[in-house]
Amino acid sequence: QVTLAESGGGSVQAGGSLRLSCVAPKYTYNANCMSWFRQVPGKEREEVATLYTGRGRTVMADSVKGRFTISQDKAKDTVYLQMNSLQSEDTAMYFCAADWNPWTFCSGDDCVCEYNVWGQGTQVTVSS
Repeated sequence: QVTLAESGGGSVQAGGSLRLSCVAPKYTYNANCMSWFRQVPGKEREEVATLYTGRGRTVMADSVKGRFTISQDKAKDTVYLQMNSLQSEDTAMYFCAADWNPWTFCSGDDCVCEYNVWGQGTQVTVSS
């Protein structure tokens, strides 16, 4: 059973930065997609950043574009979410997810991602 382990969450003042890490031993480079999601109780889960592993393409949600960056360190089997200029609206539980499905459709640098492995989440709290 492959699992994902997030870390790096915490409390920070508005304008500050955090870097979240998602470790997936030995498998990050085999994933079709790896993404960061966030969720606030009572609200829908939001996909904030997607990395199409092996394709060199990232997609960021409009709400975080220009402030957050997703990246991968293959040697460490880790995907990062660098979060800068944090705002109170960024307060949420952040989850890492991966698509390791063999049937996922990919064409060029794009895939129709279906996430089948999730981490437990790491809490980010931004105070104003």
